[in-house]
Amino acid sequence: MEKTLLIIDDDADDIEMFCDAVQEIDERNHCLIATTGKEALQILHSCLKKPDYIFLDLNMPQMGGKQCLREIKQYKQFQDIPVIIYSTSKYKKEIDEILEIGATMFLTKPTIFTELKTAILEIIEKKLESTE
Repeated sequence: MEKTLLIIDDDADDIEMFCDAVQEIDERNHCLIATTGKEALQILHSCLKKPDYIFLDLNMPQMGGKQCLREIKQYKQFQDIPVIIYSTSKYKKEIDEILEIGATMFLTKPTIFTELKTAILEIIEKKLESTE
């Protein structure tokens, strides 16, 4: 099933690996890419079709992931989009805080391609099961 995923990350290598994994899951899948929180908000406001998922890195310059998440969640039209925090951070306090702000879940960035692909697939399949 075709999905659109918005990846918000300032690391080009992470973006490339993420988008490769999304395409390998299903070649009809599509990645929207933002390298800053501000760019992500511009993309969200200009898309004809909302993304099915948002994967958001916590540690970015200018607008960090927490601030970006707060911005996204303040718009009613984006509140139903699952936001997965996608980060190397593992601090429980920080994870609890972002879940409280409105993130759907936290995913520690896998460094191995097959692990990343499996994690994305599990997230997509879980969403499909809950909508059927």
